[in-house]
Amino acid sequence: MTEALHHFFNGQRVEGDRGRFGDVYDPATGTVTARVPLASVDDVKQAVDAASAAFPAWAATTPLNRARVMFRFKELLEKHAGDLAKIITSEHGKVLSDARGEVTRGLEVVEFACGIPHLLKGEHSMNVGRDVDSWSEYAPLGVVAGITPFNFPAMVPLWMFPVALACGNTFVLKPSERDPSAALFMADLLKQAGLPDGVFNVLHGDKVAVDALLDEPRVQALSFVGSTPIAEYIYARGSANGKRVQALGGAKNHMVVLPDADLDGAVSALLGAGYGSAGERCMAISVAVCVGDATADALVANLAPKVAALKIGPGCLDPEMGPLVTGAHRDKVRGYVDAGVAEGADLVVDGRGHVVDGHADGFFLGGCLFDRVTPDMTIYREEIFGPVLCVMRVPDLDAALRLVNEHEYGNGTAVFTRDGGAAREFAHRVQAGMVGINVPIPVPMAFHSFGGWKRSIFGPLHVHGPDGVRFYTRLKTITARWPETHTAEFVMPTMK
Repeated sequence: MTEALHHFFNGQRVEGDRGRFGDVYDPATGTVTARVPLASVDDVKQAVDAASAAFPAWAATTPLNRARVMFRFKELLEKHAGDLAKIITSEHGKVLSDARGEVTRGLEVVEFACGIPHLLKGEHSMNVGRDVDSWSEYAPLGVVAGITPFNFPAMVPLWMFPVALACGNTFVLKPSERDPSAALFMADLLKQAGLPDGVFNVLHGDKVAVDALLDEPRVQALSFVGSTPIAEYIYARGSANGKRVQALGGAKNHMVVLPDADLDGAVSALLGAGYGSAGERCMAISVAVCVGDATADALVANLAPKVAALKIGPGCLDPEMGPLVTGAHRDKVRGYVDAGVAEGADLVVDGRGHVVDGHADGFFLGGCLFDRVTPDMTIYREEIFGPVLCVMRVPDLDAALRLVNEHEYGNGTAVFTRDGGAAREFAHRVQAGMVGINVPIPVPMAFHSFGGWKRSIFGPLHVHGPDGVRFYTRLKTITARWPETHTAEFVMPTMK
């Protein structure tokens, strides 16, 4: 039976306009399991109405009491983490253990948000001038919004709304219409945690909803994670409308393997970082840059049989790799593999014909491994977002750094080596926002901030951590004195 999903406004399930719907699939079987309403402009207005009405009381709630709601939400999220992971797997397709890991990484941001009384303390200076004191405060913005991608239907929203809510804002979340149920599940947990109605709202939709949020004058800030063309569009349109915008885009993450690296460790890292979640991660390693032909030959010889032997199946059975999110996306990734062959790359492992027994209609694609990829090839220039790993060969570390630095994306990168000096030089010179040293996926912990460089991000502030608090607040600085008499001053005030 196909489930009819709903929006969540003002603490209640809302049917919405019901004029347009999207299909939600079980990627392992290819069957439609739910229909999600696609919001109209009036639906967006209704969500923002609820958030606007709830803002004054929530902003006036003390940071301590906002943190207590976050503590209760954290407890509920821990209790129901397994249920949320099953929802993620059923709509996204990633394996169950990976879905549980996603929930854990999102939970870490909730834990960070529980410390909001400390994070909002501001600064105080006594006697900046004679009998003059100065201090700073962090004020909430108002109604803020988040537009999140299909690949992390729980973690990426959790990177946004816990910090935003703890800072005193109200929130409108537009999750991906491909896997929307995780957002509704978390909305219910927030309500159980005692969050007042209207403070958190879930709005489903497509470009109509996105444009309406970008044009809605009451939405003060908007956070986005997705592809670079859409991120660029959202940043430009939102900024033109006077909004504060952080828009995280695509990636082409390189892992540089030096000749002295632990080869077995590098191969294991590439297997998980390249093919985990079927490559549908913005931090997935999609390019292995081998320094020296001997390094490349040994790595490919070691890696190829492991890629060919990947255990692939329905995510609920917890294999090593599940299906891609939709049939259309699988076909797009398969098209990139076709292009790589046509442009002359050496396809060492071809997963295009992979079929999972009993799941012929599922959105499966086997792991693909290319060798001797060159910078002019489409499979190198563009983000594939699938289980496709490219191996490139360079003569030395300087050439590896040039390759990484000349790519238009600068999200994350890694180097595998036993040489501390080479690792230090790489970390200092590489042009990327997140760097791993013998760590293939260097996603920062919640108390640091996540974000890339170059065309992987638009806007000056990264997600969660200290930058998250800065993004969801505005700074106010107060200077005060209490003189017994006042005299007119006609020059620029200076402190004495």
